[in-house]
Amino acid sequence: MSVEADSVELVGDETVENVARAAVFAALVGACAYVSFPNPLAPQIPVTLQVLALFLAGIFLGPVWGGVSMVLYLVAGAAGVPVWSGGGAGVGTLVGPTAGYLWSYPFAAFVIGFVVHRGFTLTDPKDAGLLRLVGGMTAGTVVVYAFGSLGIYLLTPAGIVTAIITGSAAFVPFELVKMAAAVGVVRSDAITAS
Repeated sequence: MSVEADSVELVGDETVENVARAAVFAALVGACAYVSFPNPLAPQIPVTLQVLALFLAGIFLGPVWGGVSMVLYLVAGAAGVPVWSGGGAGVGTLVGPTAGYLWSYPFAAFVIGFVVHRGFTLTDPKDAGLLRLVGGMTAGTVVVYAFGSLGIYLLTPAGIVTAIITGSAAFVPFELVKMAAAVGVVRSDAITAS
């Protein structure tokens, strides 16, 4: 009696590749959390390069997998992997005064990817015009600022105006530099879309 074993593919190759890419971008956001410096306009909230990596996740992975990558990032940090700003980790950060920023990441990556790719179908980011790239990152930044300012307002004694100034306006110059850097990465000949 012979037994024939057929190969069963539980998950397609494309899904495995997308999960791996999402994990790489989640790790990139975590690595960028270690690059931080005080914001002279809002010293209680550091400036990090996390948003640059968030921009790139939305741009290169699109709305769905960009969002998934940021969910992976949040899960890793909540599980104790030191990926928050300054090497922090744990669930406590997800309920602290700066939690709004972190919670915004999946939504912001989704919005960035959706705008840059004009929907759910992943396209070559190099084909996106400058206006679409900057528009996507600007929309994502608005999401990050809205969540971040709301978190500051709800979890600190700051009033809404103070929350908006310290949670958003104080970061605009830094976000513009990150947007320029992201455009440079997308336009770089060293980067190829897969």
